[in-house]
Amino acid sequence: MEDNLLTADGFDDAILGVVEQAGGFRAVCYDSDKCIEILMETGNIDRSEAEDYFYYNTTSAFVGKTTPVFLNRMTKDEIDEMEDENIEVE
Repeated sequence: MEDNLLTADGFDDAILGVVEQAGGFRAVCYDSDKCIEILMETGNIDRSEAEDYFYYNTTSAFVGKTTPVFLNRMTKDEIDEMEDENIEVE
């Protein structure tokens, strides 16, 4: 199992834990909403700007099998609705 878990700079307060995948891959998991709040506070920007920055610069950065993951909390109904609308989960 990979021992060198990568972290996302500046988002320590948004860490939820570690997730595991088939094959033994592990990654640090962050709360997306908390990350966006941190960006709003540290960058003195509004939610829309923080979301744009987060999804463009943070969640799209792949740096290998231990790339951090970001959780968007949703209910089963919200997930089902997304599937019905054929929308990709970010």
